[in-house]
Amino acid sequence: MEQSRRNFIQKATLGIAGAVSLPFINEAATQSNNFVAKQGDLLPVGIAGYTFNKFDLEKSIAMMKRIGVQNLSLKEFHLPINSSDEKVKSVMAQFAAANINVYAVGVIYMKTKQAVDDAFAYAKKVGVKLIVGVPNYDLIDYTEQKVKETDISIAIHNHGPEDALYPGPQQVYDRIKDKDSRMGLCLDIGHAQRAGTDLVKAIKDYRGRLYDLHIKDVSLAQKEGKAIEIGRGVIDFNAVVKALKKNNFKGMCSIEFEKDMSDPLAGMAESIGYFRGVMSTFS
Repeated sequence: MEQSRRNFIQKATLGIAGAVSLPFINEAATQSNNFVAKQGDLLPVGIAGYTFNKFDLEKSIAMMKRIGVQNLSLKEFHLPINSSDEKVKSVMAQFAAANINVYAVGVIYMKTKQAVDDAFAYAKKVGVKLIVGVPNYDLIDYTEQKVKETDISIAIHNHGPEDALYPGPQQVYDRIKDKDSRMGLCLDIGHAQRAGTDLVKAIKDYRGRLYDLHIKDVSLAQKEGKAIEIGRGVIDFNAVVKALKKNNFKGMCSIEFEKDMSDPLAGMAESIGYFRGVMSTFS
């Protein structure tokens, strides 16, 4: 086990070196489920947009180039929900020019019917088929109605023990299991771990509705746990990746790096390198 861990860390170190030395990693990429997959990756890797909440669009794109990740779940601070058609075209053109694939929007919080309407209209303008969102309980039925009207899926995000609505994935699943099949989960594994979730069991139990992952590590498997570089915390990533492969996960593994958010590049590169190192043992 320790030898395997060292191998993963070596790959993480290579990831950091690449991030520091390369202006852009020119990857051989293929389209699958609207995802860009790096050649050799077992699962497609992306970035959850919240990672860049201290940075403007240009700096965020530059960091994605340096770490060699091409998939992004777009947050509204880079493209506000009420943006004009011209603004949407301009921002999406910048992503396209950088060879970055916006595969989803979110996380978007939905506390009113208007917020639900706005979220689905936003996803349609951006041109994505997936919203990572958090609708209030009383809006689940209305959200399902919008899913049916638009053919845009929603992956409801869990936010840990502090969250009164969806602390873990079970609270999501219990409310969507009898709804339209395009209503599913965005499993944030770090928050789920802090909420006491058995991640391997969750991946198995909810596999039919598991549409997106937010990948992070945490220092403790309890409420007080803090975000940390992947591989330095308590999550067993070998078991997580094994479960994802076994249960034929078809979604995105989006790294969400919430430590050192004013200077995240090294930690992001280490985390992605470690995660790819784990995946390489199953390829």
